[in-house]
Amino acid sequence: MGEFKVHRVRFFDYMPTAIRAMAFNAHTERLALARMDGSVEIFNFTDHYFQEKVIPGKDSRSIESLCWVGGRLFSAGLNGEIAEYDLENLRPKYSMEAYGGPIWTIISNTQGTQLAIGCEDGTVKLFEVLEEHIQFERNLDRQKVWSVAFLSDHTVVSGDSAGKVQVWDGHTGTLVKTHLVTKWDVLALSGIEQVDMSEGMYFFDTTTVYDESSVVAGTSEGTVIQFQFIAPTLQQDKEWVRTRTFKNHTHDVRALAEIETAIVSGGMDTHLVVRPLLEKFDEMSHASGLRKIHFPHRNLVSCAKKAGLLLFQFPGQLELWRLGDSDGHGKPGDRLPLKRKPEKLLLLKRKGEDHICCSALSSCGGWLAYSTVSCVRIYRLQTDNNNISITKVSKLPKVLRSAHQLCFSLDSSKMFAASSQSSVLVIALTQSESWSHSVTFPSPGSRQPIHLMTTSVDGKWLAAANSDCEIHVYNLQKLKLHCIVPVYGSCPSAMGIHPTTNNLTMVHADQQLFEYSIVEKQYTDWSRKLQKQGLHNVWLDRDTPVTHVTFNQKNPNQVVLHDMHMFCIIDQSLPLPDQKTQFYNQITLRSLSEQERPSHLHAFKICKTFQDLLCVSLLDDQSLVVVERPLLAITSQLPAPVRQKKFAT
Repeated sequence: MGEFKVHRVRFFDYMPTAIRAMAFNAHTERLALARMDGSVEIFNFTDHYFQEKVIPGKDSRSIESLCWVGGRLFSAGLNGEIAEYDLENLRPKYSMEAYGGPIWTIISNTQGTQLAIGCEDGTVKLFEVLEEHIQFERNLDRQKVWSVAFLSDHTVVSGDSAGKVQVWDGHTGTLVKTHLVTKWDVLALSGIEQVDMSEGMYFFDTTTVYDESSVVAGTSEGTVIQFQFIAPTLQQDKEWVRTRTFKNHTHDVRALAEIETAIVSGGMDTHLVVRPLLEKFDEMSHASGLRKIHFPHRNLVSCAKKAGLLLFQFPGQLELWRLGDSDGHGKPGDRLPLKRKPEKLLLLKRKGEDHICCSALSSCGGWLAYSTVSCVRIYRLQTDNNNISITKVSKLPKVLRSAHQLCFSLDSSKMFAASSQSSVLVIALTQSESWSHSVTFPSPGSRQPIHLMTTSVDGKWLAAANSDCEIHVYNLQKLKLHCIVPVYGSCPSAMGIHPTTNNLTMVHADQQLFEYSIVEKQYTDWSRKLQKQGLHNVWLDRDTPVTHVTFNQKNPNQVVLHDMHMFCIIDQSLPLPDQKTQFYNQITLRSLSEQERPSHLHAFKICKTFQDLLCVSLLDDQSLVVVERPLLAITSQLPAPVRQKKFAT
């Protein structure tokens, strides 16, 4: 693998916010998830649960419920407004006041022609869904209800603050069955986005559920409980029976979705849990395993490789840090003494209510940029010993209203902004804190947002990937589209351009790996050999996507990449592992003699020394930067869960 001096960084205090609402689109198999900061995330359940889109939050936005109507997404919240989202430009399309106070829930009818919302004043309001907007129709009578689910046979399932899940006959209004599931609150029922049990009105959207013989409840103890409409014995009639209890959360379960093969849950502990229903699978496989999604499938850390600086992105601010330094030496595994501690150089707070959606730091550390849905800001940074000055670039191009992704060229002469309709804006920067000119590359294909961009070291190439799995390569010298990489059916999760060969390395959400020659406009021989032989099953069975690709400039054969649990150095000069090869073989190699070792070497070198990774990158001085965010550190900052009685207490 080689020997590296490692900067082990744990001072990025990334803190995800609680999951508040979910809605599953059975037709597109997309899960929409809302958090307490008002952000919305879209996961593609057909593509290894990849987080393909993120709509940034806003200070004044509170989302209590989400609803799909075809491919359109709506939300409602405590500000009393209904919003529809622009899923191409990743922003609210419009919002309108419902005039009923805070809104607790929003659902649609099965035809997708009407929306119903439940308001704090007890009213249920109906809105007509039109082609470009929605229109108020009428109010229904005021109601008092707890959380309820209406099934198509007029069965009503309710949950309440006394810990009961009750089944009612909707025709007669009589109680059929009571299940006491907790001493605390029942906060969510499957197919519904729930809130506090003190007030509000909830409906059950049968379009999001495949089988009405199952209902799932979430509690403030962190449990998820499944009820099924089955016959307890062969001699008995069918009834609602409590069949399973899952404990995958430490705090309130606030949102649930029941899909064909799994139960999806989220809440105050911030992570998304996909719990497969094993009876839906013929045999145990990767797809039948429990999956937890903790971190975003995108980069929140920018690394200035020349300057040794790190930029951390938060919703409301950016932090610029200078890495520490050590001149000590030791054997592998030693902790070296610091002669200079890491230092926070800058805290830059955003302007306005809109949260930061992307940011970038130039390799030299001289430029910084960020974007919200309403503006892009670029700053010139100048460092003099321990002093740092920051100057805002004024009068940016009018076409640069917002960006989904930002990056700088290696020589810091240009900034690239992924704009609307999958287009890319190129801005030439000058040392006088201004821009000289701009060029726009329109997209020849999809209008879906760009989520990845990378440039070549020689400044000639720019590659951009969008959520329709398209990758466009632009020639920056001729200022035109150079080629489109053959479209592969899984979304790219990370990519990088090799500093000497200009080959584009791409890793996808399904863990497949490709190398494409930009100059020759075709896959490389190494890539074709890899695809012919196939990747090792241990590699393919990993459950978190690769989010960063970089290269070892001292060894052109080495590609460095990482996911949440490991980083990997792929040495293209070594043989590929076949299915019989021991994949994680580092310990074995260390135990072998120099004569035996070559026969056990293979291209994939995995390091799991570091965990819960947000970034792994190589600096120009060949030191490795590893940014960790231990999950225990996140858990320790959560509010205390409901007190639970433990054995012998």
